Amino acid sequence: MGRVTPTMLVAGIDAAGRPAHPALAEALAGAGLVVGAARHLAAVPVPSGCATVVLGPLTPALHRLAAAVAAGTPAVVLASGDPGFFGIVRRLRAAGLPVRVLPAVSSVAAAFARAGLPWDGAAVVTAHGRDPRPALNACRALPAVAVLTAPGAGAAELGAGLAGWDRRLVVAEHLGTPDERVTWTTPAEAATTTWADPHVVLSLAPETVPGVAGMRVDDQPAAAPAEGWALPESAYAHRDSMITKAEVRALAVARLRPRLGRLVWDVGAGSGSVGIECALLGAAVLAVERDPDAPIRANAARHGVDVRVVTGAAPAALAGLPDPDAVFVGGGGVDVLAAVADRCSPRVVVTLAALDRVAPAVHLLRAAGYAVDGCQLAAARLADLPGGSLRLAATNPVVVLTGELPSARRKP
Repeated sequence: MGRVTPTMLVAGIDAAGRPAHPALAEALAGAGLVVGAARHLAAVPVPSGCATVVLGPLTPALHRLAAAVAAGTPAVVLASGDPGFFGIVRRLRAAGLPVRVLPAVSSVAAAFARAGLPWDGAAVVTAHGRDPRPALNACRALPAVAVLTAPGAGAAELGAGLAGWDRRLVVAEHLGTPDERVTWTTPAEAATTTWADPHVVLSLAPETVPGVAGMRVDDQPAAAPAEGWALPESAYAHRDSMITKAEVRALAVARLRPRLGRLVWDVGAGSGSVGIECALLGAAVLAVERDPDAPIRANAARHGVDVRVVTGAAPAALAGLPDPDAVFVGGGGVDVLAAVADRCSPRVVVTLAALDRVAPAVHLLRAAGYAVDGCQLAAARLADLPGGSLRLAATNPVVVLTGELPSARRKP
């Protein structure tokens, strides 16, 4: 069967403020239906008498467009920037509608251009029409993030959520229009400012601003780390071997399920090895540690990740922290675990060397509604003997508990 020739054109209105593609005028002249936001319809020459649909809820517009395609009526859909980039093309294709696309400069590309920064190592996320927390956690985790915003999930909300993280924000309002405004600001200032919609937010770690030193250049801002994970203890500064061993860390990180868009707490962080490996896999990480001289910051810098360190003793130090998606408890007693369970984290991973602590921890998590499983890890590593022989040197056994909270019990 031959392919259906699209009778629908999807055209981007350039966020850079350039004239529309020449083919758009020709398509508009012959169109029987034009769909777009009010500002887009006002920006192009819609023929007199042509039917129009002002975009609000998308479903009625999809029905009108499907009817136009079925009748062979030429239709034009107007959208911002590149409509194939977090845009309407996905919804049109999901509805089975054949389209031809004329992209323009996206709002993200225009925002980085206004800031005078490259963006090949940046992550692009959206808070439009969905839970904004994954976008916020991406800003917490990575040095350069562009956020497509929505009313109630914009620069003010992102600024409030970035309290405690060292970031600069670029807020780009009304790109490509006479009302365009690009503002460099701090999260605290952004949180108390009223911003015009639509706008794009760039979240930048300080080192990305003057020299782009902290920005990745491999276009994989949350890819698996090149050097892997479950790294040897020698990859971290630590004191008196107080570090989660590589074999235990491998399972703990797997159970925590770190990824871009999630926030992980590392409680009783010590060297920070678990939290750092979660950050290497894209998660935002909060490390809570009572020792102000613990080498977490130095280890994080060594591995090129941004871990926010909260100095203080849990459970008191947990008060006021943003709600986590997963928590690793590597130190502290039952009172710490109880405080963690009270925050209703979807996943909790606990490592215990003392067997007498296992049953109380399991009972506490179950009483809080968690489904709990666990295992004991006992590794034996190769060690050299004189004369070239080898032996196995046992490491201390550790119990790893994983608690998972049913979705009905989680915080919305």
